[in-house]
Amino acid sequence: MRLPFFSRSRPTVDRARTAPIVPPGQRVYAIGDVHGCADELRQLLDMIAIDHAERGPAAQTVILLGDLVNRGPDSARAIGYARDLLASGVGRLLKGNHEELFVLAARGDRQAARALMSNGGLATLMSFGLAEEEINRGSYADLVTLLKRRLPRDVVTLLDAAEDKIAIGDYLFVHAGIRPGLPIAEQEGADLRWIREEFLDSQVDHGAMIVHGHTVEKAIVECENRIGIDTGAYKSGVLSAIGLEGAQRWFLSTG
Repeated sequence: MRLPFFSRSRPTVDRARTAPIVPPGQRVYAIGDVHGCADELRQLLDMIAIDHAERGPAAQTVILLGDLVNRGPDSARAIGYARDLLASGVGRLLKGNHEELFVLAARGDRQAARALMSNGGLATLMSFGLAEEEINRGSYADLVTLLKRRLPRDVVTLLDAAEDKIAIGDYLFVHAGIRPGLPIAEQEGADLRWIREEFLDSQVDHGAMIVHGHTVEKAIVECENRIGIDTGAYKSGVLSAIGLEGAQRWFLSTG
């Protein structure tokens, strides 16, 4: 029996033979930008667990596309769920641009700390038990000193160790996108985490179907060369995932 909060944005789609495929015996789920929405992440992980069980035996991989932190209310708990997923042996984590800022700021980079605070970092720091008053007191030099002292080092290490890209079958999973025309093996981390218009506007064949987050859309976007699954959970309450098996593709969403 399905739980009442299940919502599928589209039914399962059978693709043509020329469509991208996942290797036989594998089932892959990828989750869009969480941005501190721990409740939605927990809900979506439960939905994925039920969906996976109902579809029958297969080797499961669950990929988090990055941007676990910032903007939403509970980044610390979202990171905890990600840690549990990684420890289970089925989870993999990509580094988003917000993880990059968090790690740099936590290691003393003042410019990164400024950018972190301009991009929803206050909620993230408060989720780790820092008070708003102490966060806003003093200069950015004072702030990075506070972060180096108070943010858990194991969390910083975990986020910094996240992957830049993950290739499975005919799919490539990245946070933001890739630089069109550049071989996948030569893609730079900065582009994988930060690129936007040049990738989104491109209609070229990238050599793989790119699954990405980073750019918020009202609904999942399926193009000939990319699939965007960031549905803006921190402002919409809708956290989305793609499911892949063989040539099949389906979607799960909260909210």
